[in-house]
Amino acid sequence: MCLADSNEYQIPTPIGGALPVPRVYEDLETERRHRKLKLAAAFRLLARFGLTEGIAGHVTMRDPEHHDRYWVNQYAQHFSTIHPDDLMCIDDKGAVHHGSGPVNAAAVAIHCGLHRVNHAAAAAVHTHTTYGRAFAARERLLAPINQEACLFFENHVVFRGDIVVLATDEGERIAQTMGDCKAAILLNHGLLTVGSNVDSAVYRFIAMERCAQVQLLAEAAGPLEPLSAEEARATRRHLASDYVAWLGFQGLYKQMLREHADLSDYARTLDA
Repeated sequence: MCLADSNEYQIPTPIGGALPVPRVYEDLETERRHRKLKLAAAFRLLARFGLTEGIAGHVTMRDPEHHDRYWVNQYAQHFSTIHPDDLMCIDDKGAVHHGSGPVNAAAVAIHCGLHRVNHAAAAAVHTHTTYGRAFAARERLLAPINQEACLFFENHVVFRGDIVVLATDEGERIAQTMGDCKAAILLNHGLLTVGSNVDSAVYRFIAMERCAQVQLLAEAAGPLEPLSAEEARATRRHLASDYVAWLGFQGLYKQMLREHADLSDYARTLDA
């Protein structure tokens, strides 16, 4: 069973100043350019954490104006080099609307169908990570063994599908299996997360990869002692919202801007 109603979430209350909130943009083109910057920074962040494997992996972001179009990375471009101007725009059928590079057919098969079925998913993340693939070698869910893992309690599924994903209905089947869940373990394949923006989807993916790593380490040491369902749900209530995932991404995003001059230069042109 997955979360049915986001109204059950509780937003953390800080001491002192107010928490930041997502920016509201004055026009669609400005929003599009900011989303592309966030997407490029997200790819570099994934590269920084070593969450890449050769030419595999893709992150998509729904266009703010054309909701049946998605921005995605070029095939075979390393995540660490991606700039907003490198991104491709494709539609539901995989037709290219912006950019001249190649697009991974698996990105079309997984992401286009997923976005088409799940209208709330403005972004989706899937890349071949070490611990995600190790965890996906067995058919089971993440256990609520710590605070971070509770984010995914009753909020992710296991999906058995193609290994080399080329079937055009694969994304639709993943979305139908996920329902309202925010993540999936693709059996013998890896991890996948979604969110209402790039920020939340990417932060959720990083958190899921780390939860897989921690559980594998804990299992190697001995039997697990998971939290009760009641404890896990109570903890999830504070952690599972897209806002909290968005919030967790902000410091990482600012770090990418500080460390990558080309991204910070692009950001300055948006706010000039």
